[in-house]
Amino acid sequence: MKDRTVRGMKISIAAIFSALLLIACGTNDSDMEEEPDPQATGMAVWNHLEQENYQDTWRLFPGTEELYEGTDPHGSLLTIYLNDVAYDAAMNGENTMPYGAIIVKENHMPDSTLVAITTMYKVQDYNPKHNDWFWLRNNAEGVIDVEGRIDGCQSCHQQASATDYVFTEPPAQ
Repeated sequence: MKDRTVRGMKISIAAIFSALLLIACGTNDSDMEEEPDPQATGMAVWNHLEQENYQDTWRLFPGTEELYEGTDPHGSLLTIYLNDVAYDAAMNGENTMPYGAIIVKENHMPDSTLVAITTMYKVQDYNPKHNDWFWLRNNAEGVIDVEGRIDGCQSCHQQASATDYVFTEPPAQ
């Protein structure tokens, strides 16, 4: 009988210790809901965009609407989506995007056919020479065309260096 009591006490102590350990770790719902930033690879970023369901859950770039008039090299019509990090920075008028900011630009033909998806992703220490932007271009089916430190993207967006390589004004409609 004494052995059962001692064993029961050990189990109770172990259960209490486990509960205290969980409390001390501070898990909460917001920690569990937040997706970690993807790695700076085309596949990781594309998978993140799909998991986030960006078209339905992210907001449009302030001052734009779906399928607004675009310019070269992106297409006749554009739609730009921002994750919360990028959207908050844009709404607050910040000239530098914080790390974790993701900007997705859908490139469309004049008849609104999607032809490409271009993405800018701000990653700490990724490419300091060009403000740490990782670039990605997918075709309409999601296949990666090019990724990384893309010369064409960097040289064009460098013109917007005062706003962290982000063109903040949509073209006049």
